Amino acid sequence: MLTEDRYEYIIENINRNNSVKLKDLVDILGTSESTVRRDLDELEARGFLKRVRGGAISSSNFTQDISINTRKHENTDSKIALGRYCASLVEDGDCLYLDAGTTTNEIIPFLKGKDIVVVTNGIHNIDRLVENKIRSYIIGGSIKPMTNTIVGEMAVENLSHYRFTIAFIGANGISYKSSITTPDVSEAAVKKKAIQLSKRPYVVADSSKFDKVSFSEICRLEDVSIITNVSEDEIDPRIVEASEVITI
Repeated sequence: MLTEDRYEYIIENINRNNSVKLKDLVDILGTSESTVRRDLDELEARGFLKRVRGGAISSSNFTQDISINTRKHENTDSKIALGRYCASLVEDGDCLYLDAGTTTNEIIPFLKGKDIVVVTNGIHNIDRLVENKIRSYIIGGSIKPMTNTIVGEMAVENLSHYRFTIAFIGANGISYKSSITTPDVSEAAVKKKAIQLSKRPYVVADSSKFDKVSFSEICRLEDVSIITNVSEDEIDPRIVEASEVITI
């Protein structure tokens, strides 16, 4: 079994059971104890788990998918403030990619009246974009019901036909060891592609996202600027050094 496949199995197992035993992993993965120990050490270094005697347990910093209906009611005031600031960076003539997060959704009302074009993969963004009379496109692909998001290979391919002057991306985790992450591999691929196609890519994050880790990497810290409502002295200084951090 390839290394990344072992990592995926271990993470899925620990998410399901909150712990894993070293002996069980050796038997199931069909590899040596020393190899599994190295795997656990590496995953602990990335923030996915915490090593204990005889195995590992779930890390309190590890985040998983939460339904959009739950997330939209969390940290509402912070999200609105972040949305207002992000919209202030958008100028007439911009081609904007707007990710499907609940924080990025709060940017939309503040875009009203701007001469822009928006591309999104967020199904829940559409009504707001239409209400505010913003010229918009939604990419095609598979629908992920939990987050009302369009994801998958078709979404990445569809996205490749566009170019953006500015992009606002959501994330579930931002940490120095694991960079910028989200739980779903297919969702991460869409976010990553949008960042690559954007002249000015921003990750928008409230206080709940820092020092957290999810399964799939979106990008490195140096690939984006981070917009947050967290004061700089509360953020790991290594994150500040690696990425441009804009605090509001």
